[in-house]
Amino acid sequence: MAVTIKDIAKKAGVSYATVSRALNNRPEVNEKTRREIQKLAEEMGYKPNALARSLVTRESKTLGLIIPDITNPFFPEVARGVEEAAAQAGYSVFLCNTNWEEEKERKYLALLEEKRVDGIILASVIQDGQQMIEHIASSNVPLIMINRILKNVNTHYVVIDNVRGACLVMEHLIENGHRDIAFIGGLSHVEATQERLQGYKMMLGAYDLPVRPELIRLGSFKRESGYQNALELLRLSPRPTAIFAANDILALGVLQAAADLHLQVPGDLAVVGFDDIPFASYTEVSLTTVAQPKYAMGEMAAKILIEEIKEGPSREKKKIVLQPELIIRRSSQSL
Repeated sequence: MAVTIKDIAKKAGVSYATVSRALNNRPEVNEKTRREIQKLAEEMGYKPNALARSLVTRESKTLGLIIPDITNPFFPEVARGVEEAAAQAGYSVFLCNTNWEEEKERKYLALLEEKRVDGIILASVIQDGQQMIEHIASSNVPLIMINRILKNVNTHYVVIDNVRGACLVMEHLIENGHRDIAFIGGLSHVEATQERLQGYKMMLGAYDLPVRPELIRLGSFKRESGYQNALELLRLSPRPTAIFAANDILALGVLQAAADLHLQVPGDLAVVGFDDIPFASYTEVSLTTVAQPKYAMGEMAAKILIEEIKEGPSREKKKIVLQPELIIRRSSQSL
């Protein structure tokens, strides 16, 4: 049977209230008594009741983290940054995976609020009907967005400069002689797709190259979508000489499609991704890609959220935009 505060009080010969104050480091208890009670609690194997404590302190020492795709190595690295920063501050993390489903996201937001987490870190996939996010943002539950900004929702966020990242890709490809460059994106309503497509178009314009709608394909962020869209693009005549995929998982699908069509990468086709997830650096893949500071994104988000939890709501929301870096590997080449 678990040891209770009443058990400790009985053995120490003091009141229940005195034990409670001593274990919670309240100033009403003198230092000698506090040390004796804390030592006795340790000897008796006392384990604090987190639920009971949260009812008293109004803190659960938990954070909620909602991500869209646990199978994409980008998000586990973000989650690692969140978890380690949270652990250092004494918080645990509930991880929720929406699988890019809006309804799941809404349910997880409601569930985390019901569970009384102290704050929520959200990589949102919701397209329309932002009522739930707006509700959370305006409630007493601190919220920070990662990897995405939602207009008209006033909250903290930590994101990457997607437009700049895409511009770096396109400048690299164009300077290496490519003119027929295709773009494969994910969900059309997600900012990562919109902003990376924006950078793609901007650089075409900067080099006086036309934007060709037939070379732009959108779908999901899954490998299968990259594969199918790449097959269609590579069967065009003339086919593109380079493909810019909006994430590395899509790029993996592009590489598979090129292999199935017996095209050499590099040689017949240049491929560039976005994210720099671990497989991108493998010798067999050697994918040129845009590196995002994934761990730093999660770490910063957790620290900003915990700061707000401890200090209370802030009028000035922190807007952190991290800078990307182009990592050039074998998959892109000079013509």
